[in-house]
Parts: sequence; C-alpha cells; structure tokens
Amino acid sequence: MEFRLLGTVSVDTFTGPLPLGPAKRRSLLAALLLSANTPVSIARLTDSLWDDTPPLHARSVIQGHVSRLRALLVGADAEAYGVELVTLGDAYVLRLPETLLDSQRFEELLTLARGQRSPADAVLMLKEALSLWQGPALSGAFTGRPLQAAAHSLEESRLATVEQLARAYADLGEHNRAAAVLRAESVAHPMRESLAAALMTALYRAGRQSEALDWFHRTRRLLADELGIDPGHELADAYALILRGDPGPDTGRDGGRNAPDGHGTTARGPVRADGSGGGDSGSRGSRGGAAANSAGPVPAARPAADRRTGPDGATATGPEDRPADRTAEQPGGRSGGTDGSAGGGTGGGTGGSMGVGTGGAPSSAPPRPLPVPSLAGEPHPTDLLPRAPRGFQGRTAELAALTRAAAGEAPVCLVTGPAGVGKTALALHWAHRNQAAFPDGRLFADLRGFSDTGEPALIEVLREFLLALGVAPRRVPESVTAAAALFRSLTDRRRLLVVLDNARHSATIRPLLPGGTDCVTLVTSRHRLEGLIASDAARPVPLDMLEPPDSTALLAGVLGEDRVLAEPVAARRLAELCGGLPLALRVTAARLAGRPTWTLAGLADELADERSRLTFLDVDDTGVSAALRLTVQQLPQDAVHQLARLGHHPGSHFDPYTAAALAGTDPVVATAALERLAAAHLVTETGPGRWILHDLVRLYARGTDPEGGPDALIGVLDHYIATALAAADTAEPGGEPCFVLPEDYHRPVAVRDFVDRPAAMHWLATERDDLALAAVAARTAGFHERAWRIILLQWPQVVWRVRDSWSPLLELALDSARAHDDAYAESRVLNLLGWVLTEEGRTAEAVALLERSPALARQAGDRLGEATALINLAVVQAEQGELDTAREDCGRAVELAREEQDAHTEMLALQHLARMQLTANRPHEALESVRTALDLGPEHEEIARRVLLLTTSGEARLSLGEEDEGIRLLDLAAGEAENSGYDEGAVRALQALLRVTAEPEYLKRYEQAVRRLTEDG
Repeated sequence: MEFRLLGTVSVDTFTGPLPLGPAKRRSLLAALLLSANTPVSIARLTDSLWDDTPPLHARSVIQGHVSRLRALLVGADAEAYGVELVTLGDAYVLRLPETLLDSQRFEELLTLARGQRSPADAVLMLKEALSLWQGPALSGAFTGRPLQAAAHSLEESRLATVEQLARAYADLGEHNRAAAVLRAESVAHPMRESLAAALMTALYRAGRQSEALDWFHRTRRLLADELGIDPGHELADAYALILRGDPGPDTGRDGGRNAPDGHGTTARGPVRADGSGGGDSGSRGSRGGAAANSAGPVPAARPAADRRTGPDGATATGPEDRPADRTAEQPGGRSGGTDGSAGGGTGGGTGGSMGVGTGGAPSSAPPRPLPVPSLAGEPHPTDLLPRAPRGFQGRTAELAALTRAAAGEAPVCLVTGPAGVGKTALALHWAHRNQAAFPDGRLFADLRGFSDTGEPALIEVLREFLLALGVAPRRVPESVTAAAALFRSLTDRRRLLVVLDNARHSATIRPLLPGGTDCVTLVTSRHRLEGLIASDAARPVPLDMLEPPDSTALLAGVLGEDRVLAEPVAARRLAELCGGLPLALRVTAARLAGRPTWTLAGLADELADERSRLTFLDVDDTGVSAALRLTVQQLPQDAVHQLARLGHHPGSHFDPYTAAALAGTDPVVATAALERLAAAHLVTETGPGRWILHDLVRLYARGTDPEGGPDALIGVLDHYIATALAAADTAEPGGEPCFVLPEDYHRPVAVRDFVDRPAAMHWLATERDDLALAAVAARTAGFHERAWRIILLQWPQVVWRVRDSWSPLLELALDSARAHDDAYAESRVLNLLGWVLTEEGRTAEAVALLERSPALARQAGDRLGEATALINLAVVQAEQGELDTAREDCGRAVELAREEQDAHTEMLALQHLARMQLTANRPHEALESVRTALDLGPEHEEIARRVLLLTTSGEARLSLGEEDEGIRLLDLAAGEAENSGYDEGAVRALQALLRVTAEPEYLKRYEQAVRRLTEDG
C-alpha cells in the first residue's frame, strides 16, 4: 500500500488505486496525510475542504467522507500495513508508517543525496526522488488555503531538487544533461531567476554560449514586461560570467559528453590520422561491406542503373570502386580478411568489421567488399514466389501504403493483421504486380510461425536462398551466422525482393535480411513484431477487415457476378456475418460454389445462429477455427485464459478492469494478457486502454471455455456495479447509496478510481451501451438483483440527460425488480422512471407509476426512498395544476430528509418546493426555500442542483420586480451550466432570460445550448 501526495492524491494498492471518489474526500485524505500520525481537528479539515464560508452541515459532510474513507482502507486490508484512521475527540488521525507516504520518501532521498561525497551517487538518489512525482502536488483534490500552502511548499522543494540535480550533473562535467533538466523547468517557471541562471551557466559550460545569452535576454524581457523589474543578482552574475568568458567553456571529464549535439558518445577504438574513429561495428547501416564505423570512409553506393553483374555473380563497379585484389576464400565457404571475419554482421563487437581486425591496427587502405564465391550461372532471374492469389479484391489503400513503405534504402515492409485477413494474399499480389522493380529476382520463404508443423530451421531457409542465388551446394556454410553473412554479401549489389511469410518472432527475420540498399524485404505476421520496427526500422502496414463492397466483390469473384447480383441483400448480409474476414468469405463462397441449388439467403440464415456459425465457416482443412487455433496455441496460458473469458463478455468493448473481472485476475495481469492478445491481432485496441473483439474471434473464444461463462458473467456484472457505484459517488457525492449490495456480491480485485465529476460522468456516458447490454445479459441469466442495480446506478447520467431515451432501460429494471419481488428496488426504480416519464411529457403514465412508489418505500422501511417518491409525485401533481397537494407532499419530503439527516435529499426537496412556490405566485417563499437549500451547501460536483436553484432564485427576483438582480442570477446560472456541460440547465436559464430581455447574445447562447442538446440526444 502506498499513499501519494506528489501528483494525484491517491492510495495505491497491489491491485490498483482505491476508488476515493470526489475531490473533497481527496482533500480530507491529503490533510490527514500532511499531518500523518498527528491529530487533525474538524476546524482545520473544514478550512482545507472549503475556501469560503462552509455549509451548515460541514461536520456531517466530513464525517461522511471519513466513514467512507475508513471503509475503503478496511476493505484494502490497511491494518496489515499498519494503517488506521482513528477518531480522537474532535479530531482525526491517520496512523501509518511514514515509508508508505511518497512525500516522506522524497524527503528521505533528498537527505541521503546531500550526504553523498560522489556526485554520481547523488545523481542516482536525486533522480529516484524526482521519479516519485507524477504530476502537480495534491492534484485531484479541492485545495483550500491550508492545502494550497502545502502544495506550494512541496513544489518549491521539487524545484530546489531539480536545481540540485543540475549541480550534481555539472560536478560530473555533464553540462548538456544539466541543461536538459533545467530547460523543462525553466519553461514551466519562466520567472524563477535561480532556474534561469542555472540554465544559462549549464548551456555556457556545454559550449552553447549563444543559447545561454538568448535565455538571459528572454528572461530579462519577461521580468520587465510582467513585473517591471530588472534581473536580480543571481541572474546578473550568470550573465557577467558568460561575458567575461571565465571560467571558459568546460568540456567536462568526458570530451564526448558535452558536444553540442548532446548525445554523449565516446569514441572507442583507434583514431585515424584523417580524423575518423573506430567505433562499435555491427550496424545494419552498412550491410555486406565494412561495418558502420569501420576505419576509413565508405564509398557511396552507386545508382542501381550503373551496376553490372559479372559472370561470377558478383556485381561489377566502375574502376574507381573495384578493389585491387580479392581475399582468398576461407574453408567452409567463409570469406573475409585475415581475421576470419565474415563481415557485415548485425551483431555488435569490434571483431566483425572489415576495416579493423580484432586487436589489429587499422588499415590505411580503403575498405574492400566481401569476396563473392563463383556462382553456377543464372540464365534467368531467381523467382521463388508462389503463384498470384486468385480473386484478389480491394485493398487499394493498403497496396499504396505498401508501395510507399517499399521506397527508400533497404526497406523492411511489415504486413500485420489477424488470422485469415489476407496478409499473404496482399504480399503476393503486390509482389507479382511489381515484378519489373526487381530484375535480380524474388525470394520467398514460408516461416510457418503459426503452423502445426513448426518453424523451419533458419539454416534451411538460408540454404534455399543461397542455392537459388547460384551458390554451389558444397559451398553453402553450415552455420547460420556464416550463411547469413554470405547471403548479405551476395545481395549487396542486387535489386531483389525477399518475401518472408508467416513470421512469428523478430529474431527469426534478422538473419534473413538482404544486404543491398536496393533490396526490399516484405514480412507478414499475425504479431506486431515491434522489435523488428525498433531494430530495423520496419515500416508497418496493418491489415484490417474488408469493407462491405470489397467483401461482396470477393464473393462475386468466386461465385460469379450473376449469382451475387441475384441476391444483393443476402450477399451483403453474408459479408456482415463473416465480419469482412477474407478467409471466412472464401470458405462461405466455397460452400456455395459446390452447392448451386443453395441460396445466399439460406446460408445467411444458417450463419445467423451464433452456435453453429464457426462450423459453417470451416471446410476440409481450411477454416476460421483452424486459423484461430494456430494463433492461440502459440500464446501463454494466462493470455489463453483471458481470451476465453473475453468470449463471455456481454458488452462490445472492454478495458483492463473489465478484462480482469471477466478472468478473475487484477488489471495489471489483465493488461499484460491484453497486450499479448493485441500483438497477436486477436483483440484490437481502439483507443488508449480500450479494446474490442471481432465477432468470429469472440465466438471461437467462447467455445474454448464454455463452462467458464457463468463465473465470467458474475464477475463482469459485479465489476459494473462496483465501478458505477464509485462513479455515482464521485459525480454526486452528497447522495446516499441507492441500495445495498447483493448477498452473493463478489467485489472486484480492483475498482477504477475517478478523480473528479467529469471523469465519472464520462465513464457513465461512454459505458452506457455496455451497461445496458450487461443488464440485459443479467436478466436473461436470471440475475435480476444485479440487472436493476446496474441500471439504477446510472441515475447521475439520467438526471444529466433526462430526455435521452432512458424509459426502455428503466422498464427493464422495473421488470427485474418485480421478478425478484423486491419492494425496495421496485420503489426506487418507479421513482426514477416516473420522473423520466414526466420530463418526456408522459404525465398520465408517470402518475400511475409514482402513486404506488411511496407505499412501496414505506413497506421496505426506506424513508429516504419515500421522500424521493413524494418529490417526484409532487412534480407531476404540480404539472397537473394540483399545486396545494404538490407543495404539501414536497414539504413532507423535506421533513423526512431532515429526520434522516440527509442534506442531499433535503436540498432536492427544497429545490422542487421553491419551483412550486414560484409557480403558485409565492416568490418570497420560493426565495426562502432557495436560501435554505443553498445554505445546506451543494458540493462543487452538484452543479445541476446549484444551477436550478439559481434559476429559480432569478425568476423569483423578476417576479418581485428586481429585474437587474434577476437577470444577474439567471446569467450566472446559464454561465455555470454552460461551463459544466449541463445543457438542460443552460436552456432553462436562458429561456427565462429571453422572456425579459431581447439581448442577441442570450439568444445566440440559447440556440447553441439547444443545438448541443439536440446533437447529444
């Protein structure tokens, strides 16, 4: 367990951060942590949680936050870490070992760093200290004055640490690193003179005098323009030091470190008289010849048109490029210089370069190309390509992308995508279409990375390539290293295409890369092969599913256009059921081609049944299931388990928390499994931390573990309940929990933590469709007690977007509540559904539902539910003109809420009571109700309530003839609603304004709010 103040205020556990909820609760935690193991009084906590006059129920709010924080800590087994939140009279104390607090570890590391004699040791400790910072101190909390002061103090300490780190780098002579550290902070704090002075000094000592002077003048102008002052002594002294040139620019202890480029490279190996150095060899930048850092210059490659192939298979060059002699061929087919090097290797080390032998002096002669053994003769260019794919359709954009990727020097093109998407077909189609671009031949190898037969040995692939290039069998080297070197040397001066199909690992590819700058390598893989991208600058060309027109064209290519044109709707449906997967489309077409009496519509009906769809998409030894099985069998067991559980997900997408709940793991393990699945193109990442599963993959995954379905469903349903609870608590922190958890509830290992209201509301909006699908799945499986809870927990979003077609979902919740024979649940759902129907103008239906709700709540002993039911019923009664009855019911709701000491429900009742009093032409009473509600202190997150109260107050002022004050309050309400995205509230306030003023700006804002509301709805 770890408590964080240096960034977002949070409590990290092994399974992820605790869901702390709203900003005020984080503020309370921050105040307790800043005085860890010391009692903090209610008065000090009040100052930390509210900037201005605290609400009347401030103590109750604090007690509520303490209670929920204590429950979270107990649930995370905090006692095992020595953590305890204790009440001591009129104060609270958070007891914990200080090693669990990041700000305390930060201070300890600073103390240790100051005591170090070695600057290198100090650098390590200071960097570790700064790594604890994950953003501005106390982020995510509402910072009252005490917390603002604490955050400022922590930030000052961080900046001082940055300056100390720069000084330690300077002591090591690493002035470029010092400048890099200081520049970022100087940009963020442009008027902090100590940072600017330190940066100027570091730049100057790194030999960047002009930059140092430029920074001084920039800071001087900023100080004059913003503050009207001149630079202080520290900044002036740094400027004077630069002008005096004393001390001179220091290149540091390592001359390579402070070069202006800042790369810090130190030359290794002998230095030639002409200035070139012998660095590490082994770079791919110079294949087939000397290594990248060989002694002596490497001649520029001649244009392909100027190269000529000699009778022995070597490439002839102009007289100025031809070596004076050739080194004798070594036994076993190896060739090279006297050190026995094959040359041109891809590995590191100094012994593999041609120009410099292992331990020998550098040669003064220019580097010589590797000797090429005599070839048996090549009457025709080598061509190992399989035939071009039949019926290839579409892929115009991907073919163009492949052509672009093949441009440049020695390109490696990487075609990736899921099983059956047509990677090999695309590669072969492109290769055959561009035959003229490779006059020296085309090589092909199926690496069988996802085959039951296993991968071929690399030496066998290289042997096949070398034989195709004309090397005599007895001259093919026996080792992979030697054979790869010979392959690179033979291809050094050629224009050759190498297609490596079905690769599984980056390491398999590297020895098979040709050496010529005019050679193109085309790799296909179900994995992303990010290692190949990093090491060899491979250019990825991802392949996705076919678009519907291309899918139907592929069907027509196999079946004939007449048959497809005869049933165009069925053809499109078949394409949709195959998910645009070329393999599935080809298998479907093959089934139809062999059965001319079958109709496309008939097969589409068969495929529509998910239980048998994969069976219809297999034919002979080819099919979707077989292709997916070959991919899955290469995965580790944890990824296979995760995939199987994803098949039972009722929703359309998932994040690490959802995946963890399905698999019964935690988000860290789930993320690792998802990354593996994404690398194998079994899941697709549509955004950061957000994945989807192709329909056919989902069906295959579900079939691999049919027995795990119930556990997976229960896990994901309880995950949605826990996360929606956390979201509702953050979005509406004053609200009381709307239910108790199911008896057999399984709490997820980790629950998402929402920093603020926008984050919580965004999750509710984003997950709306999946929450609905989860509720439907729960009801279908008979988990009624979970179905209505998942729906009801979306109430903050329902309130925010009340006219957004919530009725069908709430009716499903009502059915589930009744199926479970739960009076409490039925009353709660009736409350929300009745209110939604009222807002939709379906008043008669609303009354019929709401009249039953108070009695059900009383039957369940739910007094707050009864208060809410009376409020909603009163709203309908008021709309029907029964104002006296409505005000009476609303007044009873206020009394019930006060008896239960629930400020949130009391504010809700007063808000509606004020509106009814205004409608009854009692503006003075309305103002009194508004004042009472505002005195209860709506939390910052309860912006909707505040907007509605301000709107009612403004209208009441207008009724009393106080036009200026009324307009001011309505404008304030509209502005707050617009700033928070509460378009419903903005429309109401602006409508009231337009009734008393024709100000064009108000009309414009009103039309914009209506437009946003319409677009969102």
